[in-house]
Amino acid sequence: MVSSKDSPGFCIDRGLSMANFGTVGLDWQQRINWDRLRTYRLERAREKMKAHGLGALVLMYDENVRYVTSTMTPGWNRLKPGLRYAMLCGDDPPVIFEQGDIGMQIERHSPWIPPENVRYSYAWIKGAAGPASDQQVKKFTNAVLQEMKKSNVAGMKVGIDFVDINIIGAFKEAGIDWTDGMSPMMDARAVKNVDEQECFRIVGAIGDAAHWETMKFLRPGLTENQVTAHIMEFLYNIPGMEDVEDVIVSSGPNTWPNWRNFSDRIIKPGDIVFMDLAALTWNGYKSCYYRTYCVGKEPSQKQKDIYALALEWLYKAINEVKVGATTKDIASVWPSAKETWGYEEEDQAAANLWGHGLGLAQYDPPVISRIWSIDHPIDIKEGMTFALETQHGIPFEYGVRIEEMLIVHSDHTEIVSNFPVEQITVVDPIPGYAAADSRDRKLV
Repeated sequence: MVSSKDSPGFCIDRGLSMANFGTVGLDWQQRINWDRLRTYRLERAREKMKAHGLGALVLMYDENVRYVTSTMTPGWNRLKPGLRYAMLCGDDPPVIFEQGDIGMQIERHSPWIPPENVRYSYAWIKGAAGPASDQQVKKFTNAVLQEMKKSNVAGMKVGIDFVDINIIGAFKEAGIDWTDGMSPMMDARAVKNVDEQECFRIVGAIGDAAHWETMKFLRPGLTENQVTAHIMEFLYNIPGMEDVEDVIVSSGPNTWPNWRNFSDRIIKPGDIVFMDLAALTWNGYKSCYYRTYCVGKEPSQKQKDIYALALEWLYKAINEVKVGATTKDIASVWPSAKETWGYEEEDQAAANLWGHGLGLAQYDPPVISRIWSIDHPIDIKEGMTFALETQHGIPFEYGVRIEEMLIVHSDHTEIVSNFPVEQITVVDPIPGYAAADSRDRKLV
């Protein structure tokens, strides 16, 4: 439990949530029911497809392809829409179009996809194929038409989650009635079942371990990228780890304003450092998990006060998270960018006070910000999993950043990020050496 000196009535009473299981499969314990997870995701996508009046979905973003097909492709293939894609037509099983002969590995690894539904893709790499793009996108379009005909949904509206100028022209020429396919997928992905929630708890536990490792490793004299490299190595040694999109290590003046990057800057005694696990990915499910450290010295009273204020903002928002609330309720308790930092509009403080869904993508619904949530609220639903984060500081001197990962239940909100948050974590301090506030320092 912690109190802010600026708001005596504010306190944290956080229960301890933990992953129920380990990271590998066993014969003597059920653990995550992957068959149930796969079925849930597929049927939820199909339900939302039909609710949006669609006969088919064409899915090109990897998080949507994985959600529907439960297949995995190499990292270099994931973030390039059009190298692989999938289709969901009516009540039929999904069809996966994989780059080149990778489909042969998909057949081997993912037997829940009928072998006859594994195809090779027709790629134009968003126009990088140059003059050949027109040829390739016509092949792609013909494949879409063929699958819709096979599933008896020919002529119905098609949802597609990514379009470029090549697709627009080819679909128009072929007479395909297409519309937004990302919205039904966002609707589907917003609510997680019990197995997805357990994946999220495991992601939180991995994050706890990584922050503990950061606390042990961090010391003056290291560079930001040395810390990043160490935590990357630590994470990739965990079973089931697929990808780490980013480990953000920022120190000193790099912590404020909102830099969120790492460099070869040498960490000095007394530096504020924050570390974020931006999308460590375990079995597809992603994290976002900040903590703030002070290296070599105790933080100054001013630094403690700034941290206490950011922590208050964070937990005021968390206290608004409940079924039946809206993203407006959450964003409204955060201070405005103008009154806090003197910015002209909220967009200027984009991610200083921020919330975003976590699942197979770094941004699942809901996404929470004073930029849009006040005027465009979204309902908070049971089964949503997301992160809330706050930040504050003194420009080009230091800043703090804090983040918690949450699961929304019918009667409570579960926090799955368990590394201590009540105060700045001090690492490798010189005994009895308190940091002075640089603004109060006088040389004699």
